[in-house]
Amino acid sequence: MAVRGKAMVTLPTLVRAMRRRTSNHMPSNQPLPSLRRAFSLYDQINLIDNVPEDQIRFKQVTDTGFGVKGVHYEGSLLCVGNLLMSWHPKKLSEVTSESLSIFQTVRPVPEILLLGCGKYIQPVNPELRAFIRSTGMKLEAVDSRNAASTYNILNEEGRIVAAALLPYGVES
Repeated sequence: MAVRGKAMVTLPTLVRAMRRRTSNHMPSNQPLPSLRRAFSLYDQINLIDNVPEDQIRFKQVTDTGFGVKGVHYEGSLLCVGNLLMSWHPKKLSEVTSESLSIFQTVRPVPEILLLGCGKYIQPVNPELRAFIRSTGMKLEAVDSRNAASTYNILNEEGRIVAAALLPYGVES
């Protein structure tokens, strides 16, 4: 509480000082600089070329599998952090709590499971949603290309993430 009280007393003084400094350095009749060009994350840092050697990064998503580190993997994949495993389900209806039972034992628990449904986003069985929620993970069901891309970004950020990916050619 003492820190909060000190911050509340200091804040008005800080705001007044910043207003004085701003008014001294910027004439009021001069327009602000244009904000038309916003910088994206990739303008600031290049994540693609700075991926650690041991980190999984999906480079290709095909109708039959996935390209990771120059290797093409046929079929479905299950990824947790930087661990890549072959996965049995061939279509979304085969994705069950049993096929995802590894998440009952994985520690630390990933914050999110990205479910790549194939070519199209498909509704996920409510029982499967309940199972995933019971493990402590959130579920994001998207097409497999977006799931792989999102996995790359979250994994590069150092977040604990998992992906269950069906090949892009899967439609139902």
